[in-house]
Amino acid sequence: MASFFSKFFGRSGNSDEQAQAAPGKTEAYADCTIRATPMREGSQFRLAGSIEKASGEGGTKLRSFIRADLFTSEQDAIDATLRKGRQIIDQTGPSLFSDDAPSRQV
Repeated sequence: MASFFSKFFGRSGNSDEQAQAAPGKTEAYADCTIRATPMREGSQFRLAGSIEKASGEGGTKLRSFIRADLFTSEQDAIDATLRKGRQIIDQTGPSLFSDDAPSRQV
């Protein structure tokens, strides 16, 4: 009976299903790689992704981002994530990777 009510009110009872990363898409842009990895939240997808750039020492630097935007379609979330990644690169320029941190949130 409790299972019926939890499904009725939108709770599946499976916490692993909450905020689960969906398989995404990558795009090369301005010497960086933008990776769209929208997060499934119930029946919607949250805008999430990362920006990677090869560093001079042979490693890579990673900048992750998650936004509050929710989409009903996974493809819409992927498209918006790639747009947001390009916007972050355009607005921050070289300062995005100017620190020595191998990874951080932006």
